[in-house]
Amino acid sequence: TEKVNDFIHTIYLNRPERLNAWTEEMASEIKKSMDKASKSKNVKVIILTGTGRGFCAGADMNALNTIDADERADKHSQSPYSAFDNSWPLDFQRAQTWFPSVPKPIIAAINGPAAGLGLILSMWCDIRFASKSAVFSTAFSKRGLIAEHGMSWLLPRLVGMGHAMDMTLTARKINADEAERIGFVNKTFPEETFLDDVYNYAKTMANEVSPRSMRIMKKQLWQGLLQGLDEAVGIADNDMVESFTSEDFKEGVAHFIEKRKPNFTGK
Repeated sequence: TEKVNDFIHTIYLNRPERLNAWTEEMASEIKKSMDKASKSKNVKVIILTGTGRGFCAGADMNALNTIDADERADKHSQSPYSAFDNSWPLDFQRAQTWFPSVPKPIIAAINGPAAGLGLILSMWCDIRFASKSAVFSTAFSKRGLIAEHGMSWLLPRLVGMGHAMDMTLTARKINADEAERIGFVNKTFPEETFLDDVYNYAKTMANEVSPRSMRIMKKQLWQGLLQGLDEAVGIADNDMVESFTSEDFKEGVAHFIEKRKPNFTGK
């Protein structure tokens, strides 16, 4: 399910009876919702969260258990690519790596347990906040599986190699405070006020900064992970020249001089 308020598009994983365990249908619905938010002039920030007491408990184990070996092999032999934006490098066009190519910031509001694919889902968001009741586990080693969907590439970049090894090899549960300490989440909030706290943060982004700046900087930071320094600096130099002619730059200067709230258009 989804709703839009205050330029914020909130997407809810909505299988609370299964702790929002992941299905192919959910994957399709999320992509449709992200596409709608990306194209809407009334959306500047996206929040992804779960209904009930969980964020996402990972892939639906009942569904996995009914798939036989031939079906599993067939599933993994299919094309792994599922592009959201074909102009982005192939690295960000795979079935679980396309979130960075969404042109608006995505905040993961992790309201409860996030395990396996659910943890990966939050990992590919731009910013992560956790409720004090949230619990995290990579889960894969306890299922005889491996670090899937880019986890081996991104997790060490988020928390460092030592913590990434700990999280993946042991699959132990870590609480919200530890997740914040090691840098997996940006900040934790009390369970009682969690969604309000995340929403207030999103409102600041939606009302006080340039949507154009956020769009370009998100692209710079994600694609910069694949670039050398000279290439990254060259791209930034070109982007800065273009920024000087943008409407948002003119408004950024004007509202500062006139000591008023900004009215950015994203252009």
